[in-house]
Amino acid sequence: MRKAASASTPRPAPGPANGNAPLVPMPQSVFDRFSEMIQQECGIKMPASKKTMLEARLRKRLRALGLPDFELYCDYVFGPGGFEHELVHLLDVVTTNKTDFFREGVQFEYLLRTALPTLVERGLRGPLRAWSAGCSTGEEAYTLAMVLEEFRSQRRGFEYQILATDLSTRVLQAAARGVYRDDRIEPVPAALRARYIMRSRDRAQGLVRVHPDLRARVSFQRLNFRDQEYDVGPPLDVVFCRNVLIYFEKDFQRELLLRLIARIAPGGYLFLGHTESIHGMGLPVIPVGFSTYRTAG
Repeated sequence: MRKAASASTPRPAPGPANGNAPLVPMPQSVFDRFSEMIQQECGIKMPASKKTMLEARLRKRLRALGLPDFELYCDYVFGPGGFEHELVHLLDVVTTNKTDFFREGVQFEYLLRTALPTLVERGLRGPLRAWSAGCSTGEEAYTLAMVLEEFRSQRRGFEYQILATDLSTRVLQAAARGVYRDDRIEPVPAALRARYIMRSRDRAQGLVRVHPDLRARVSFQRLNFRDQEYDVGPPLDVVFCRNVLIYFEKDFQRELLLRLIARIAPGGYLFLGHTESIHGMGLPVIPVGFSTYRTAG
């Protein structure tokens, strides 16, 4: 994985076309180059059926750069210095960021009622370490924080740390702010809303924010699943990697899962999305619940 250069890298000169003029469709040859590069750099599948989606998402980026067409953008990306400067922006555009608070809530119930008591009874070496892998705009990570904070209030001496990672710098910035439209918190139980969610003084804005004490429990950082090394610190007790595998080819799905499992402490838990099957992969985990697995030990 090549490192992105600093933001001081010169941008391309604006093209001659009017910035408000409609762009011509993306040529197939340009899409093919981007598709190959995206899969190589981050593993995300970009089949021909996603050409329209990629084209629509890139239009705003082209306008920001003052480029009049996709071919010039392609020349910039693959030209001198363009790849290093533009890669982060391009990957921000192609990542999908669908998430909710308490999504697939049965898993959080299992975490609270079964996994956490089991881990505590077996003995933790320091604070429990949880990882929201592919955290998007932070709803999953803050849901984890609410559940762990509720458990902490009932278990004297229990402490925890949450790491939340994503490929997209854009969504990580949004996640760290912890600001959401008020309709986004509808799945959060009323008692937890009262404790962990703050409403804007200007109710007309329709915004809420996660309480600063809870935000302080979550560390956000950028991570590409294609990287050879995952800088996630000591072994983890709980890993949530849900609705992520579906964006990768089958071979890389197994490779990714093996990397995740290698970073889970013995007896730790892995939570996957309900549509994601690991059947036939021969992974060293034991199914214990709804798309939930435990490592040996």
